[in-house]
Amino acid sequence: MPDSATRAPLKPLNVTRLSDQIVQRLESMLLEGSFKAGDQLPPERQLAEELGVSRPSLREALQKLIARGLLTARQGGGTFVTDRLGASFAEPWKDLVGSHPELQRDVLDFRRMLEGTVAEMAAERATDADLERLSTLMAQMEEAHQQGVLSRTSAIDAHFHQALADAAHNALLTHLSASLLTMLQSHVHDNIANLFAVGTVSAQLLDQHRAVWEAVRARAPAQARAAAVAHIDFVDRTLESLREEAVRRERAHRRATP
Repeated sequence: MPDSATRAPLKPLNVTRLSDQIVQRLESMLLEGSFKAGDQLPPERQLAEELGVSRPSLREALQKLIARGLLTARQGGGTFVTDRLGASFAEPWKDLVGSHPELQRDVLDFRRMLEGTVAEMAAERATDADLERLSTLMAQMEEAHQQGVLSRTSAIDAHFHQALADAAHNALLTHLSASLLTMLQSHVHDNIANLFAVGTVSAQLLDQHRAVWEAVRARAPAQARAAAVAHIDFVDRTLESLREEAVRRERAHRRATP
């Protein structure tokens, strides 16, 4: 046997606590969007069974995630996902975009880059489950458009764009898209979905969403990017036209007021 005095010392084993392994697993689910902001986690017993762990170990892991602000326990029961992953991006921009109109062009430039990349990657990476989700949302959007239900069309529009981001299978794009959509929805004039209420614009927007969906379904990345960019370009032109019209109306109102 080797002399213990001359033998190199053994490296200590890296034994990971079960609760830390559970934390890592739940973090992955948060990052990939399996659990989204506002979602309630399954009951403790069910979640422990699904993960194949003991309830005490799960409870310890949940407490660690709560301490880090990724989860929150509400009074009366239930553990919910916070918006911590996206809030740091969205929160300061909400008021700035609303009070500084010159930022609207910057937002559209950013959306043009983001939406084009998302659509291209979705066409390359979407799974069958992603395509089924997008197909369902596209059908719901068309139905809501036919019924003229603006609030429902607006909501589905946001879900459709988020589904595209999820289909890109990039954690940063998933959460960046969610934060951006939340920010836009907080301002009526910057909420792209509300353009569905503007006359023939509604039909054009529906066609544009369909073009993106069909390119993603056809696994045509370049076509998907082009369709997404064309959509944002149209939105840009339409918003600019609406702003100019609003200025003309305000000017005419001032002239008519004695």
